[in-house]
Amino acid sequence: MLTADDVKKIVKDEDVHYLRMSFTDALGALKNIEIPISLLDDALDNQIKIDGSSIAGFLPIEHADMYLYPDPASFVIYPWTSGRDKTAALICDVYNVDGTPFAGDPRGILKKNLAAVNKMGFDALNVGAEPEFFLFKRDENGRPTMTVNDDAFYFDTEPKDEGEACRRDIANVLTDMGFKIEAAHHEAAAGQHEIDFRFDDALHTADKIQYFKLVVREIAKQHGLAATFMPKPITGINGSGMHMNQSLFKDGQNAFDDPNGFKGLSDTARSYLAGLLKHAPAFTAVANPTINSYKRLVPGYEAPTYIAWATDNRTPLVRIPAGRGKVARLELRSGDPSANPYIFIAAILAAGADGIKNELTAPDPVERNIYEMNAAERDEANINELPGSLEQAIANLEADKELVSALGDEYVKTFARFKKDEIAEYKTNVTNWEHKEYFGA
Repeated sequence: MLTADDVKKIVKDEDVHYLRMSFTDALGALKNIEIPISLLDDALDNQIKIDGSSIAGFLPIEHADMYLYPDPASFVIYPWTSGRDKTAALICDVYNVDGTPFAGDPRGILKKNLAAVNKMGFDALNVGAEPEFFLFKRDENGRPTMTVNDDAFYFDTEPKDEGEACRRDIANVLTDMGFKIEAAHHEAAAGQHEIDFRFDDALHTADKIQYFKLVVREIAKQHGLAATFMPKPITGINGSGMHMNQSLFKDGQNAFDDPNGFKGLSDTARSYLAGLLKHAPAFTAVANPTINSYKRLVPGYEAPTYIAWATDNRTPLVRIPAGRGKVARLELRSGDPSANPYIFIAAILAAGADGIKNELTAPDPVERNIYEMNAAERDEANINELPGSLEQAIANLEADKELVSALGDEYVKTFARFKKDEIAEYKTNVTNWEHKEYFGA
């Protein structure tokens, strides 16, 4: 992990000229204030101030001052900058003027939940994220079109996969920024891609997701393409997910592994799993936080819609991938890349922690294709559905006392207010589909 002194040395050695102090708003957008590198000492001394009233979900205009506390471990240099424009970045926590952490800071909320799990005796939560994205062509004026850049399929290669060069450049830039790339490939839908990077502790995985999205958009633009993390940009084909692989560690050992346990899982893992299943109707609001998210969560497009778990079977909400020992993990398959990564991870950690604290018991695994089961068979197996709309998911979140406590009452109120406004605006917006369906009625 880099220290403040390390950052100072690298900045000098690499002749960095600008520094972006980055943070995340309540809805997950990466924000930053850029300062000249001459202010690096001030930045590392937590003296850089922002106007919180200009940030979604932060402060009212009458109490707007906030301070950025950078994490030296998050330091990166943007490889696409050079010379007098050479720019580095630090990801920051957001603090009030009195020196207390801002309760609505998504990164701070995740840190609070990690601290709570540390008090339960666990060293760390490791998370491996798998965010998918689409590449679209731009028009002659540089504006994004709704035409994907290829018609390739899962694992296709050049020349059919016309996004390969862009994807490779993205992977190269991420590698230069310290990511350990494990795989890069075309996904199942035309124009859809995935680049997998190595797991890390939960906090820095969330940081990396924010950097990842920034890099994908930047390098796509350099290739004359537009990248989107919209969950379902095109009707009739697969949408983009962001699977979250999770494992708790205790005394340096994977607490989810037990060679003698059911399916090779420890009691801790099964209780954590039970917590995920219990709170899934509520954390769906932050795992799938847009109206568009629920156009992906429908049967037939590989996205899970039922609350169950399995091993090889990929139709339930949670899967136990192959591999035990240090790599034993639970894969939550419902999330999508529009999620605020800090809040998403905080919510599923709180759900799993509730399962451990209350020694919840997971139901039996479901190794059948759930999509092919009828309603009676699902009822017999006690398989419930995920919320079918953002509106229902928000209601579930507001009613879940454990998750409201974990995320903070004020954060949940702020998030719900933004989302209810979004839902109201959507309900009054007339779409092209309605024109096509009803104009001649």
